[in-house]
Amino acid sequence: MNSAYVIHGGQPLFGRLRVHGAKNSVLPILAASILGQGTKEIVNCPDLRDVASTARILEYLGCRVEREGSVVRVDPGPMNRCDIPDAMMREMRSSVVFLGAILARTGEARISFPGGCELGPRPIDLHESALKALGAEITKEEGGDLLCRAPRLVGGELNLTFPSVGATENTMLAATAAQGTTRITNAAREPEIEDLQAFLQAMGANVSGAGTSTITIEGGWPLHGAKHAIIPDRIVSATYLSAAAMTGGEITLESVCPSHLATVTAMLAEAGCDLQIGPDTIMLASKGPIRAMRPIRTMPYPGFPTDAQSPIMALAARAEGTTVFVESIFKNRYRHVDELARMGADIKVEGRVAVVCGVPKLTGARVNTTDLRGGAALVVAALGAEGASHITGLHLIDRGYEDLEQNLSRLGADIVRLTIDD
Repeated sequence: MNSAYVIHGGQPLFGRLRVHGAKNSVLPILAASILGQGTKEIVNCPDLRDVASTARILEYLGCRVEREGSVVRVDPGPMNRCDIPDAMMREMRSSVVFLGAILARTGEARISFPGGCELGPRPIDLHESALKALGAEITKEEGGDLLCRAPRLVGGELNLTFPSVGATENTMLAATAAQGTTRITNAAREPEIEDLQAFLQAMGANVSGAGTSTITIEGGWPLHGAKHAIIPDRIVSATYLSAAAMTGGEITLESVCPSHLATVTAMLAEAGCDLQIGPDTIMLASKGPIRAMRPIRTMPYPGFPTDAQSPIMALAARAEGTTVFVESIFKNRYRHVDELARMGADIKVEGRVAVVCGVPKLTGARVNTTDLRGGAALVVAALGAEGASHITGLHLIDRGYEDLEQNLSRLGADIVRLTIDD
């Protein structure tokens, strides 16, 4: 059975909302929990489809996993496998981060190529070359599996040709078991990398530099149990702020890191929203017409996040004027555009450029989710549209948003989730 949202637009969002833990942070941290001995207690862990998929991988590897509310405990002691079945790898792209973690734990890992949203080619060659530089031998086997062996990992100097988040994470995990010092240059600088470093440090690893372009890992330190709280999800925050702006509402997000959202809130202010930013809160009020924004180019952090492009584009579809988007990260990030067009949006795409000409109104329609963040864009658009929208493909939205319909309902949205036949 599948699910669908039915949203009657035009209801302004009002109220306060606590933002849950970051999907892009908790997944590599769960993978890292297999390192060393002792139970890892992960606090503020969102209840997401991708988190459940990661937990199943941990259990398949032999770990004990239990959830109590927003706390997940992982006991890696019983781990007795070093492979991940193809079906599990295909559920999400971030499953590739297990490669470095398993290699560090057992010296051997066997995985297939990961799945996830179809956002265009995302080769894992950067992951492979980084692990090879640490002494791993990687062979592609018949059937598409990757076999990675490293009886002895040795630290070294690694320069990433692109600041890939996944390759940075994989290298950090593998390097904790390497002899000597590993230095990653041109490393990803995302907040989620800093969160992974904090978790590794809590386990006893000697890691420093996350948040800058150079990360240093002193390998070989014994790792132990730890307790760690996941940072708030900046993309979820961007989605709720976009929804409030779209509906002419006023909301306050609690338990957020405003600095992680600086490029997004700057655009929302340019769109005419009034923002008040506290140490861990963001208040947004949208009382006038939405204005077009200056060209938005997605970039690695601290640039504008590619994951926030879709919900902000939905907002731009109702703006006065024209907003240009340039997608620098993923080739197929505009798959939601055709669905927005069903609602009356005027968007023209040429390669990696999308020109959004704001229209006076959007109209409810039957649309289908194409990917996780594209689905969030459809929800934002539906909340601001006239009439009813019917959104299918919610399994993709469930990958990254916890209790989305309940939270929006509490803020005043007219949204229900229905079970539909396949």
